[in-house]
Amino acid sequence: MTSRRQVLKSIALSSIAVGAPLAVTKAAEKTLPQFRFSLNTSTIRGQKLSIPQIIELAARAGYDGFEPWMMEIQTYLDSGKSLASLKKLASDAGLEFFDCIGFPTWMSQDAEKSKVGFTQMEKEMGVLAELGCPRVAAPAIGSEAPLDLMEAGEKYKRLLDLGRKTGVMPQLEFWGAFPSFHHLGQAMMVAAVANDPDAKILADVYHLFRGGSGFEGMKLLDGQAIDIFHMNDVPGDIPRLEQQDKDRVMPGDGAAPMQELANTLKAKGKPIILSLELFNPTYYAMDAEVVVKEGLEKMKRFF
Repeated sequence: MTSRRQVLKSIALSSIAVGAPLAVTKAAEKTLPQFRFSLNTSTIRGQKLSIPQIIELAARAGYDGFEPWMMEIQTYLDSGKSLASLKKLASDAGLEFFDCIGFPTWMSQDAEKSKVGFTQMEKEMGVLAELGCPRVAAPAIGSEAPLDLMEAGEKYKRLLDLGRKTGVMPQLEFWGAFPSFHHLGQAMMVAAVANDPDAKILADVYHLFRGGSGFEGMKLLDGQAIDIFHMNDVPGDIPRLEQQDKDRVMPGDGAAPMQELANTLKAKGKPIILSLELFNPTYYAMDAEVVVKEGLEKMKRFF
């Protein structure tokens, strides 16, 4: 006959066996970073630094990776250096290539311009694949208002197919002051028309404000639709429709509801890359190292 002591011992062991994996899972969840921090090279473009210098600064400041522009990569290659050497520079510094900014005219309504844009995008995706960069920004450059969002969605689907072929996935980007594609709602429709599990939307504090999207719409996006988000802030003393890229300020230094936005992104339940993207001449006149350190500190205040 089983004793009372044996029954209690059996129950205790069963509890440990069930609880241990749960505890390990909870611990793993806590160690998974919810946000990773990136430096978009536009933030210190005015200092006219080379990519190697930018990599050194970003690594020293504590960023996880960076977001170069295709023209900067091309300048590096034109100097006689190789993609392999650039990849090694970043790797040795402990930085990832998170994304890249380019301007192929893939969404143009002009059939020839669109064809050229797709060809250029495939070529640039090939370059990024060699660097180990898994993403590329896909803005609507070349398109004109009014834009047929159904047609744009079909083109984005083709672009996603190209991304899977090359291993570099296009992030659909809208610009707040761009007449044909300035609103989060437009980007959401284009992504929905594409009807693709790999569709991603690249949003930006400035563009959400400048284009009239506001910030509530971000709550409608599932976490799987966001890989990367551009960080900045908007001044409160310039009317919305008069604001320009150059007016962007550091996160928390402007009028955007930064804590609310942080809470929205935290609720997505997945790691998101936050990339500091500024074009402000005031920061261009400052020491680049001071700018990148300040930018990271100000993002981390909210995230």
